[in-house]
Amino acid sequence: MIEVVAKLPHGHVFLSGETLECSVTFNHPPSPNHTVSQSHTDVFESLAWASAQIHCHCFTDSKVAKDRGGENVSNFPGTALSVNINEHAKVEVATKPKILFCDLRLSPGQSKTYIYREKIPNDSPPSYRGQLVKYSYKITIGTQRVNSQIKLLRVPIRVLPLCETLMNDAVAMCNDTTEELTPANPFLEIRKKESPLEIALQSLQNITARRNPNSYMITNTWGKVARFCLFKPSYKLGEDIIGTFDFTVATVSCIQVSVSLQCEEKTNLENSEEPKTRIITFGNFHDVCLGYDYTQLILPIPLHVTPDFSTKLVSLTWRLHFEFVTSTNKGLLLPSKEDTEWQAPSEVTVETMVWSLPIKLYSTIPTHVAQGVLSNNVHKLTIR
Repeated sequence: MIEVVAKLPHGHVFLSGETLECSVTFNHPPSPNHTVSQSHTDVFESLAWASAQIHCHCFTDSKVAKDRGGENVSNFPGTALSVNINEHAKVEVATKPKILFCDLRLSPGQSKTYIYREKIPNDSPPSYRGQLVKYSYKITIGTQRVNSQIKLLRVPIRVLPLCETLMNDAVAMCNDTTEELTPANPFLEIRKKESPLEIALQSLQNITARRNPNSYMITNTWGKVARFCLFKPSYKLGEDIIGTFDFTVATVSCIQVSVSLQCEEKTNLENSEEPKTRIITFGNFHDVCLGYDYTQLILPIPLHVTPDFSTKLVSLTWRLHFEFVTSTNKGLLLPSKEDTEWQAPSEVTVETMVWSLPIKLYSTIPTHVAQGVLSNNVHKLTIR
């Protein structure tokens, strides 16, 4: 018996364009019946070969698959390991397989560890579980005994999108031929050249940290409802969306306000009769605000959602969806400070108005996501 153990030392979350690392250990545990007098040739275990590669599967809704023209690929060109997928799925990305070893022999109690490193392509789609389209990533580790079937160990990973513009700018900066002069003073530290990924992450941090307050006057046919202020338009996974409502400018009573964090999933197929769109809600803020001068919006962004991205098949955008319940009933006017009593009306005529405000949602540092989302970073396979 041989045990195969795959570990992700840096977590299961990666950015597109990042190099992942996975340690693969092959262990031959000693048998209870094994004695020291037995020769190694009688008890050793052998494997002919082992390889690893990254697969990204794309699963589509049946209607999307029909508009897509029934495209179905069960084996990616140049892939050494077979992939079992259903009729509505295909292999979207497959890296070239890397050989871990050939002809491995292990004595009882002996183990051997190999490190698999691979760069996730920059143009890869992110991990995504939508209603119309799903993208799923796995590291596929295959091995085989002589004259036996291939055994596969699949290690799920999550890939976050990195804005293509940021990555292209970062690559251009790294390819700049301008060379910095080496300091003549030997006590001065020479700064290590940053990689394109590090530069892109710094640019992303600058974009999402920049405060740029914008105010919006909310009105309906009867007049002003409120003024809403959003402190910035761009956010990272795990951040809080913070805004304020100012009702002192209102000429119409606002009874309650609700704000939802929503993503809009839209197919990009040219041969489709009409774009298929799905709206998915991930968080909600609700406040009964009658009589308020001000109230505050705090809406956390979950770590498990997928930031903005676009592929040939689907695009994903984010927005804040507002619902205001208003009324022109005069009985809703609250008494002044001199009055001590207020009789609420028995009936109130209300109207509901909706409004959506687009926002930009970016990825964050993968370790932050990995720490906030529980996942198994160790996967095992037993070969008998």
